Amino acid sequence: MFFTLVNHLTSDTLASLLGFGAELVLCATIVVILLARMFRFSEKIDSVYLALIGTVAAIAILSPLAPWDISQSPARMVAIGELPRVELFTGMLVQDGFAVVTKTTLLVFLLLFFLLVTLTKVHRQEDNTDFITLILGSTLGMFLMVSANHMLVVFLAIEMASVPSYALAAMRRGDPKGSEAALKYAVYGAGTAGVMLYGMSLLCGMLNSAHLPTMAIRLSQMAGEGFTPAQTVILVMAALMLFAGLAFKLSAVPFHQWCPDVFEGATAEVGAFLSVASKAAALALLLRVALGLGAIESAPQPLIATGEVAANVVETNRTSEVAADSQAPTEAMQPVRMFISLLIAAIAAVTCTFGNLAAFAQTNIKRLLAYSTIAHAGYMMMAVPPILILAPINPEVAGSCAGYLALYVAIYLLMNLGAFAVVALVRDVTGSEEISDYAGMIKRSMPIAICFTILLVSLVGLPPLAGFIGKFAVFGGLAHAYLLTGETYLVALLVVGCLNTVISLFYYLRVVKIMTIDPVHSEAAPMQESPGVLQLGYLWGLTVPVLGLIAGWDFLNVWLQAAVRGLVI
Repeated sequence: MFFTLVNHLTSDTLASLLGFGAELVLCATIVVILLARMFRFSEKIDSVYLALIGTVAAIAILSPLAPWDISQSPARMVAIGELPRVELFTGMLVQDGFAVVTKTTLLVFLLLFFLLVTLTKVHRQEDNTDFITLILGSTLGMFLMVSANHMLVVFLAIEMASVPSYALAAMRRGDPKGSEAALKYAVYGAGTAGVMLYGMSLLCGMLNSAHLPTMAIRLSQMAGEGFTPAQTVILVMAALMLFAGLAFKLSAVPFHQWCPDVFEGATAEVGAFLSVASKAAALALLLRVALGLGAIESAPQPLIATGEVAANVVETNRTSEVAADSQAPTEAMQPVRMFISLLIAAIAAVTCTFGNLAAFAQTNIKRLLAYSTIAHAGYMMMAVPPILILAPINPEVAGSCAGYLALYVAIYLLMNLGAFAVVALVRDVTGSEEISDYAGMIKRSMPIAICFTILLVSLVGLPPLAGFIGKFAVFGGLAHAYLLTGETYLVALLVVGCLNTVISLFYYLRVVKIMTIDPVHSEAAPMQESPGVLQLGYLWGLTVPVLGLIAGWDFLNVWLQAAVRGLVI
């Protein structure tokens, strides 16, 4: 028995390494960057370029798994985009199309992010190596968040992504705002981590497992028998505590307090990383956990109890009879799905409303973008309830909604990274991050003013820019889900989203008005130099796709849907 277990664990680990290649490359890159400091020639080696090489290598490893074949018809793309769902390391992680496309998105962002770092001034100093390794370490944690299939990995991945972020927030030496922001970030993170861990212990203890598919099966069994009042109270408390940790990573209300202070105290580059990469990974984890606990997979899954790996190894034929019944678990899990869906919908509505209203009073451009990030987290969360509700009854439409969410995230990557790139470049030439110092930017640097205007209008979601495509897709998914289910809260969520889009128009256009109409006031920070050709080229490289994506958005939408539809089908 013992040797059988050891042999199987060894073979499973070796086989799992094939699906863990991108993470191993990131680990190797971190080790190489740290070891390079031990040699005399280390001063001649720029850590950013080593990180770029590692990022490209990780993308190359993931590329064969993604539906890259653009020479075929969309139907062919859908066919090759369906990756089989494979559990790694005895069910701790999972590899599927959703994980691959999310990791690819994170790596593309990382590539663009490192290019930005090479073009700006703040992180080109003696702390450059520390900065790069912290970024890579946090990204590694985000990769685990995307593939988490076990509650233990969920917690460890969130902490692995969060702890380096605390240090990143304090990278501005001699700046008291940065130190204060990092302290607030760490305190909030520690508090929510404790709450989340307690909720996980309640949930796993009640269900006697920490493996997400097994937890869903046992939850459906309990739902079929009827929840007792005590079980209902414990499950509700556990769900609220669990989602507290996820809401913290998403900067969703009421766990958003750290976000504006951290974005203002940290550099614009760190703000870009936290606003895009952290949000994408947290959203993927939210979707993974919500679907994992609220839906039963069509194929029977082996039951994996916490601490009972041997049962999974030796008795691989022991599957759940409940999962084999296609109707019973679906009906039994309806109250669970409804509770999770309503919880996420309520948080999404409050989050986007608060973010947009709070942005009006901001005078610092990074604080304004922080509240914009909070609002967009709410918009992205709006895509989750339709996926969760439709997954068991209409997987095809649920898969389309998941594709719409992936499309929104991909577009958000370009918009927000571009916006923070503008802030970083303006900071380098003026030394200021106050909105008032953007006055007359159209005369002082027309390319920056034009790019920033396009990016801000796209963040609003106005046609024909890319932001309109993302919001229209998410809102269309809400409308489609309402027509299929008749759930009125989906319409309410749609109305809230549309109203918030109108509200956001005013504070985004206020910045545009300051740049294009207001004259340069006497106290405005002067531009010490003009941005270089490379800096402007990078900025236009992010802006042009935002401006012209409407011409080819259907291809991107089909590709993303092909990659993520396996999450719910």
